[in-house]
Amino acid sequence: MVKVLVIEDEAPLLENILDILTFEDFEAIGAADGEEGVRLARECLPDLILCDIMMPKLDGYGVLLELRNDSTTSMIPLIFLTAKADRPSMRRGMELGADDYLPKPFTNVELVAAIESRLDRHTALVEKYKQQVDAMRHVIVYTLPHEFRTPLTGIWTAAQWLAEEFDHLERDAVLQLLQTIVKSGERLHRLIENYLLYAQIELVGLNLDKLTALRAFEVQEPIALIRQVAAGQAETLERGADLVCETGGAEVGAKVFKDSLKKIVTELVDNACKFSKAGTPIQIKVTTDDRVLSFCITDHGRGMTPEQIARVGAYVQFERKLYEQQGIGLGLIIAKRLAELHNGALTIQSVPGRQTTVCVTLPLM
Repeated sequence: MVKVLVIEDEAPLLENILDILTFEDFEAIGAADGEEGVRLARECLPDLILCDIMMPKLDGYGVLLELRNDSTTSMIPLIFLTAKADRPSMRRGMELGADDYLPKPFTNVELVAAIESRLDRHTALVEKYKQQVDAMRHVIVYTLPHEFRTPLTGIWTAAQWLAEEFDHLERDAVLQLLQTIVKSGERLHRLIENYLLYAQIELVGLNLDKLTALRAFEVQEPIALIRQVAAGQAETLERGADLVCETGGAEVGAKVFKDSLKKIVTELVDNACKFSKAGTPIQIKVTTDDRVLSFCITDHGRGMTPEQIARVGAYVQFERKLYEQQGIGLGLIIAKRLAELHNGALTIQSVPGRQTTVCVTLPLM
C-alpha cells in the first residue's frame, strides 16, 4: 500500500485529505505542523508527502529544506498544497526541490491525480537510476578489471624484465622499459581519475547547493585557455602539427569553473587525436556572441553513426571489437555532463568514415 504523509495545520482540511486518501486505498498519515511532519517523515519514510506552505513553527519551505538535507528523506517526492500559487512562491519552492504544486481549493479527483502522476514520475526516475546502477555494476564486474589489467600488465612486465635482466640490458633498452612503465602508469592514473570524476559529477548534479556553487565560478579569458589546453594536449599526443585553431569574437569572461573547461577541452582533443590518423587536421573554432561561448572540435577520422551518437553515455565504447581503444569511454560523457552542469550543452555531428564535429556551448558572464 502506498504511504502518503500529509502535513497541514488546518485541522478540518487535514482530516478531509486523510479521509479521501484512505478511501482511495492509500495509507494516510497526518501531521499538524512542520516540525511534526519532518519527524514523521524520518520515522515512517512515506512514498510521497503533501505539505502546506503557510504553517506555524516550521513552514513548508523549512520542511522541504530539512527533508532534502537528510539522505534518508532527500528523494521522497513532495507536493506543496497552497493557496499562495503566485509565480515567486512557486519558483522558490521548485528551487528548493519541490516536485509539484496543488493550489487550494482542489477536488478529490485533482488530489488523487496529482499524487498518482507524481508517483508515476518518481517510479520512472527510480527505474532509470536502477538501470544506471546495473550498467555501472556490469562495467565494474566485466570492463574495469580488463581496463585496469592492461596498464598494470605493462608495468609489471617491464619492471620484472628490469629486475631480472638489469645486468645484461643496454642503456637504451633500460630507457625503453622505463618509458613503458611511465606510459602505463599515466594510463592507469587517467583511468582512475576519470572514473572517480564521473562519479563526482553525478553526485554534484543531485546536490542543489554544490551545483549552485559550481555555477558561480568564472573564467576571465576562456578563449586563451582553450587554445593553451588544446595545444598542450595535442603536443602530448604528438599531434601538435595537426592542430588548427580559429577564433572569432571578443575575449569575454565565461561562467564556468576553470578546471571544468580545461577537462572538457582535454577530453575532446584527446578523442579527436585518438580517433583520427596522424597527419590529418584537427580543427578548433572558437566564437563568442553577447551571451554564449562556443567552441567546436573537428577531426577527420572514423566518424560516428546516428545510432552511436544517440547512445553516448557512461562507459560506452563504439566498435570495441574492431578498433583498439584506450580507456573506459568516459571522456565524451564527462565533457558532456560538465557542460550541462554549467548550464551549457554538448552536441555531436558526424559523417561515418569521414569526420566528427563536437560543439560545446557555455554561458558568458
